Amino acid sequence: MTVGVALDAFEAENQVDATVRLAREAAAAGLRSAWFGQTFGADSPQLAAIVGREVPGLHVGTSAIPVFGRHPVPVASQALTAQAATHGRYHLGLALGTKLLTETGFGLPFERPVARLREFLTALRQLTETGAADFHGELLTATTPVPARVPGADDGVPVLVAAMGPQALRVSGELADGILPYLAGPRALEEHIVPAVTAAAAAAGRPAPRVVALVHGVVTDDVAAVRARATEALAFYEQIPSYARVIGLSGGRRASDVAVIGDARTVEAEVRRYRDAGATEVVFSGTGIAGEADRRRTWDLLGSLAG
Repeated sequence: MTVGVALDAFEAENQVDATVRLAREAAAAGLRSAWFGQTFGADSPQLAAIVGREVPGLHVGTSAIPVFGRHPVPVASQALTAQAATHGRYHLGLALGTKLLTETGFGLPFERPVARLREFLTALRQLTETGAADFHGELLTATTPVPARVPGADDGVPVLVAAMGPQALRVSGELADGILPYLAGPRALEEHIVPAVTAAAAAAGRPAPRVVALVHGVVTDDVAAVRARATEALAFYEQIPSYARVIGLSGGRRASDVAVIGDARTVEAEVRRYRDAGATEVVFSGTGIAGEADRRRTWDLLGSLAG
């Protein structure tokens, strides 16, 4: 099992420069991968490509690009370019997105998200695996009147989906290489998420999927204060039905209930619980919530666990 971290330097004077510095620190701590979110700011595949070039050996990933407001052809171009730039160390994550951000940000109706995900993945796989597409679906069309191949990325790009619900897990098992569940505790992974995506992959004749568990957590001695901060920071997710559902399946009521916050022994034990629940990789986010000293403590511990 590998261990990585999500990097977020959006408050820095220069986000790209600060992210590269953090990535170098993560690699020096022994962490195996760095992941970058995608909202309305920095372009995640481009950021990943830069970091991957600057920090040799570190795997980089996008977690995750919403399929609404995007098209498979330019997304494939971004991903293949990042893959060539990193010589095979880039991992593309996709997401359904949310109704609020989709309709407010793009002016698009958040309708039939799973059907859109299926069509998006089908067209994208053609592009990343063959450098061409001829897909005519109900919700989107993707064709390549000129080649879409990117030399240096001929082996394609691993594609993962931030899937947690039954329908999204089924589509992801059939068409993707794995999943990126967030705020899904070990119980939800073991009892619901991993069995569903694994069964779907097996039924489609695909290999066992990767399960990259994104975990909000930090090593700290000030557990009560940090958990209170996490409760406030993560409250947004409680308004989103898919997250509220998986938090409940994990045995929590608030999003912070599934955050991993405690001393080194506690955090190490929780990482192993995720592994035992079926996670093939664990990626910690929110590690800066308790300050720089605790972030470094967290990275050092996670680096020691990155087998």
